[in-house]
Amino acid sequence: MEMPTPKHGKLWLWLDERIGLSDLAYLAKKKEIPLHRHTFWYYFGGMTLFLFMIQVITGILLLLYYRPSAGEAFESIQFLMTEVEFGWLVRSIHSWSANLMIFAMFIHLFSALFLRAYRSPRELTWLSGAGLLVLTLAFGFTGYLLPWNELAYFATRVGTEIPGVVPVVGPFLRRLLRGGDDVTGATLTRFYGIHVAILPAIVTVVLGLHLFLVQKHGMSRPASGETGEATKRTMPFFPNFFLRDLVGWLCALGVLAALAAYFPAELGKKADPFQPAPAGIKPEWYFMAMFQTLKLLPAHILGIEGELLGVLGFGLVGLVLICMPFLDRRAALGKRSRWPAAFGIALIVYSLVVSYRAAI
Repeated sequence: MEMPTPKHGKLWLWLDERIGLSDLAYLAKKKEIPLHRHTFWYYFGGMTLFLFMIQVITGILLLLYYRPSAGEAFESIQFLMTEVEFGWLVRSIHSWSANLMIFAMFIHLFSALFLRAYRSPRELTWLSGAGLLVLTLAFGFTGYLLPWNELAYFATRVGTEIPGVVPVVGPFLRRLLRGGDDVTGATLTRFYGIHVAILPAIVTVVLGLHLFLVQKHGMSRPASGETGEATKRTMPFFPNFFLRDLVGWLCALGVLAALAAYFPAELGKKADPFQPAPAGIKPEWYFMAMFQTLKLLPAHILGIEGELLGVLGFGLVGLVLICMPFLDRRAALGKRSRWPAAFGIALIVYSLVVSYRAAI
């Protein structure tokens, strides 16, 4: 006996005939999520995507008033925050959602590392996710300068100095970022173009690839024995996992709304390149560990410039994270390695300790 076909309205049938809504609904019902004691960490991927969508929406609203020039950028943000109804709230939401998105992405990255989600056949899923993290940090770095305030200007000057220590290509990279020898209006225009055009275009491609690979290979299931329980239990993606994911989005929205309302983003003073840098210039929290590490390194180590060794060290750590699927050879054989988890824990502890030292 055949099951009765659910009745749909004319709009559903019209769209189904053209874009295949029934196929999408079938895939959503067919998809299953592994159920184990670490399933909780799966929700941070969707939460990161949700916060990114908020970034896109609020960013578009900010673009309606923003003017990307050294003479007008600060004033346009000032006008937005003081004259436009709820303009201060839109900017605060954009600022805080950027921080929460990066925080959620870091949790997503390290939870995937500890669960060894990079195992075959998910190497490209890991690589695309690592690429998204790099692009997100680039979003944060380029967007920080756009208000053209004092703190952002001098922090950007310090940040763009770092690539300059790399031998041979360093000076070229610094000029490429700045659009000249120093941070000027040309730098602001360049960062604006990167922030609103180049990075979104690249992110759209990489994010599409990442989501496609997640759908193709499904959620990574912990290897037998890693959870202390059977790992063959599953739950349907729709509605079970989707509704739980939605609760996570609502929690993120609540935290975001509270932070934006009670701790609104400040504007500070307009940047003046002819004034000395104010005391206590610090980058955003997600760059704090790197900033403090470079401060702690001596000028020279074994005859090599300390800053250069620090930059090379950051590159090596990033390379190890990116290449984890190919470095953890035991994972490819279905065996468990302890060093990736130890590497991740050491990186987290070091970043927290150094960042705390920089903050106090």
